[in-house]
Amino acid sequence: MDIKQLNKSELQVMKYLWKIKTGFLKDIVEQFPEPAPAYTTISTLVGRMVDKNYIGFKKLGRDKQYYPILQKNEYFSGQVKDMVSNFFNNSASQFASFFTKNADLSMEEMEELQKLLQEKIQEKKK
Repeated sequence: MDIKQLNKSELQVMKYLWKIKTGFLKDIVEQFPEPAPAYTTISTLVGRMVDKNYIGFKKLGRDKQYYPILQKNEYFSGQVKDMVSNFFNNSASQFASFFTKNADLSMEEMEELQKLLQEKIQEKKK
């Protein structure tokens, strides 16, 4: 699937749907903090996202139960790859260097990153 950049409203809907996993329109609407957008606005947005194949649905009587087709990991993996490509000359090490220098990481977070990298290195060696 060709993953496009979600706009701010689409991303918000996807975040809520990823959180609840499946739900009716009212369940999605209930996720929005007050003042929530109009029910019809969210309905139109969800309909467009169904057309784009980001969201699917099962028909249950007159209602539709929505679920994400676009998976969170798949979307964010694509976003990170685009960012590395667009801002760091396709260099993961340039990205990692920027991230570690500019993120205020605790010692525990850095050790966790180190552990994850070591695990990936061991996987690649096999």
